[in-house]
Amino acid sequence: MLKRLIIGLILGVVIGGVVAAVLVQGLGWVSGFPYPVFAYLAAAATGVITGLVAGKPIWAADGKIEAGLKAFFGALLGLGAMFALRSWANVHLDLSMLKAGEGELGNLPAAALPIIAAVLAGFYELDNSPSTDADKKDDAGSASSSKKGAGKKVRVADEDESVEDEEADEPVSAKKKGH
Repeated sequence: MLKRLIIGLILGVVIGGVVAAVLVQGLGWVSGFPYPVFAYLAAAATGVITGLVAGKPIWAADGKIEAGLKAFFGALLGLGAMFALRSWANVHLDLSMLKAGEGELGNLPAAALPIIAAVLAGFYELDNSPSTDADKKDDAGSASSSKKGAGKKVRVADEDESVEDEEADEPVSAKKKGH
């Protein structure tokens, strides 16, 4: 579990760092986000990318629906995390040595996006519990046994119904002699 958490945190820092590098170096947002709406859009995009990659990735055989859900909720959680960073984390950072600007934590893409992605990826990796061989064997065994019994119809009768059925099975002559 600790291994998965560390992998998630590292993966999230890398994803957030790549998105931040694109914004800082590619778009030239060294002094921070030009408008607050861009901060929220970047956080949502980071959440989507993290949801598609972290945990069970979208390219996994049975990970398409799960990755889609993680991407959707990653966008929502990314928006919420950016709001929290911009509202309550009033920490002044100087990242000018990295050519990433200077300002509040929530206004610097190079600081905010890796934090958001690391938290999301950590949660997604912890949630992704790998199936063991014993689970696969149990699933295969239950699937084959349900297929074998699929053609059989089983009727469960109450106690009253079973008494009536026994009376119905008796020959008519035996019923007349008994009454």
